[in-house]
Amino acid sequence: MDNWELAGKISAQALNYGARLIKINASMKDIIEKVEAKIIELGARPAFPVQVSINEMAAHFTINEDDFKFKENDVVKLDVGAHIEGAIGDNAITIDLGNNKELVKASELALKEAIKIVKPSTKINEIGMVIEKIIKEFGFKSVRNLSGHSIQEYEEHAGMTIPNYDNKDETELEEDQVIAIEPFATDGIGLVEDGKLSNIYKIINLKPVRDNIARELLRFIAQEYKTLPFARRWLLKKFPSFKVNFGLRILERENILHHYPQLSEKSKGLVSQVEHTLLVKDQPKILTKAE
Repeated sequence: MDNWELAGKISAQALNYGARLIKINASMKDIIEKVEAKIIELGARPAFPVQVSINEMAAHFTINEDDFKFKENDVVKLDVGAHIEGAIGDNAITIDLGNNKELVKASELALKEAIKIVKPSTKINEIGMVIEKIIKEFGFKSVRNLSGHSIQEYEEHAGMTIPNYDNKDETELEEDQVIAIEPFATDGIGLVEDGKLSNIYKIINLKPVRDNIARELLRFIAQEYKTLPFARRWLLKKFPSFKVNFGLRILERENILHHYPQLSEKSKGLVSQVEHTLLVKDQPKILTKAE
């Protein structure tokens, strides 16, 4: 089994494991740490920090030192990725802890129907059309400024956008591309906005830095994570907090690191998300399958 298939399988196994842990009164911190540990136990590494985004929060929420308990009626998005030598599997699921099953079904069916049309020469706006049509039929809206993406080694978002609506982009899929399709459905207005900073970072401009602490931190980040996203809390396992905080500030200021904002639905609408990673073929191969 090649690295892409194995990374996808491990991503799916870790996602399913985490989904079973999400219950009312369960600890978010405990679940995130267990899922990240499961990825490593299965023979891969996290491709990004495990994200657990609740209700109107659509993406980029992970635990730092704090913790949260899940509550009745929460709509919980679990987004999990694993990589093996840079080959990435990326998948997500929504767990409904209340009475929002139709919202979840909207994303699930949109993904299922979108996968059916994936093949070389499919236009990416055609995928968006299918997703938007299904979500509208359920009475909800696609989140227009969140999207799927192409994937390459050590690059989770590799340049191509896979839209969740007809964005008029007629770029065609190509044989053997790896893509992630991730429909987001909402009962809100269908747009997300930047919120608080997430403490999730990524190297965007690797260059020399003069400060000794920042240089030491950057050397470790480049070696351990390369161009994949990482969490501040991961660094705290290696360095004292004063070094982490000081070094990250300098690396951000020097435009070496991008600091991801949390993304929430602008009108505070509930959001559901599902995601699979696919290999583009005449019969597309879902890489993020547990078996």
